[in-house]
Amino acid sequence: MLNIVIFGAPGSGKGTQGERIAEKFGLNHISTGEVLRTEIKKGSELGKTAQRYIDQGQLIPDELMIDILAGVLDGFIDSKGVIFDGFPRTIAQAEELKKMLANRGQEVSIMIDLDVPEAELMARLIKRGKDSGRADDNEETIKKRLLVYNTQTAPLIDWYKNEGKYCHIQGHGPLEEITEKVHKEIFSVAGV
Repeated sequence: MLNIVIFGAPGSGKGTQGERIAEKFGLNHISTGEVLRTEIKKGSELGKTAQRYIDQGQLIPDELMIDILAGVLDGFIDSKGVIFDGFPRTIAQAEELKKMLANRGQEVSIMIDLDVPEAELMARLIKRGKDSGRADDNEETIKKRLLVYNTQTAPLIDWYKNEGKYCHIQGHGPLEEITEKVHKEIFSVAGV
């Protein structure tokens, strides 16, 4: 199994690269953001709870995200592996993901960190908000999300370095070049 954590600040290109990796390697793509947005659209209790956190620019509680993820993961049949997009976001979540995968005889193969300067992240997210109408892509909420990322999520870089799974990729520049670098790193751990 090839299990990949695609990592980076909001607007770093995780979704785009996650889709490209899924297509190239035949993996399932779990975007926690998409899963949550679907639940919010449905008006489920999970969606309502998630919406309260998102509106404040905060992370969803760990227990809630692990339960969601386990359900999605267990729904895949004959999977070659999974791309975790937008998860984990804290060290506690990384530890829980490691346990959850170990219980299934699996592990994270690589964590790919898409590194993008903050000014570019802000510009990308504001543009995305205008293009898609996503309510959480406004300047005030973006600033909160980037603060949460820098204080709560960025420490995962050292955690995955200690696990020997960390891979740094410059996430700005021509899209095809970024994709090529990402694929090269995945080929190196996949042994193909």
